[in-house]
Amino acid sequence: MIEFRDVSVVYPNGAWGLRDVSVTIALGEFVFLVGPTGEGKTTFLRLIHRETVPTQGQVLVDGTDVGALRPRRVPMLRRKIGVVFQDFRLLPDRTASENIAFALYAVGRAKGEVRGRVPELLACVGLQDKADCFPSQLSCGEQQRVGIARALAGQPPILLADEPTGNLDPDTSWDIIQLLMAINSLSTTVVVATHDKMIVDRCQKRVIGLAEGRIIRDQAEGSYALSVS
Repeated sequence: MIEFRDVSVVYPNGAWGLRDVSVTIALGEFVFLVGPTGEGKTTFLRLIHRETVPTQGQVLVDGTDVGALRPRRVPMLRRKIGVVFQDFRLLPDRTASENIAFALYAVGRAKGEVRGRVPELLACVGLQDKADCFPSQLSCGEQQRVGIARALAGQPPILLADEPTGNLDPDTSWDIIQLLMAINSLSTTVVVATHDKMIVDRCQKRVIGLAEGRIIRDQAEGSYALSVS
């Protein structure tokens, strides 16, 4: 479970990231975060995996106050959380297999386990035949699939995706969202920040709308509409 308790973030330049946000995301939910650029979506995700800490309030993951964690315990938190980025962030000098293997070694998996797990992850995202391709040899959609496989490497119960379809065409975007929904169907909690109105409206999942750092709307089976309904 993810819980925000009266969370605000003020950046050093005085800009507000979030203002008095309280919300709970249950185990196994699929949630879209929507709203204009700069309204708090990325800050929301960064708080969950402790890339940012609250100025006030608490962010809890599985009951643990992540903002209060000592630095040496942060890596253990992040093993529970996979992150998918808009710009993929793949290592350009490593193949698809090697990018995924790198993530597995980072969470302490043994070489023998890595050899077995990498093909499983590539199969999960439909890239069995791209194992030896470098990022430059892959389409944007294929690079995003590798990014998702890498995020799943440690079998995290939570997957965060920050604009995962932002660089993709509509058909490829829908393929990626279908993949995320399939992952969610295996009881992984998925939180997606997006501007993609078509996808949000089509999926009819829970929608949390943000404006000026505040939650303005929280709807089950919601749409992208930015105004309060």
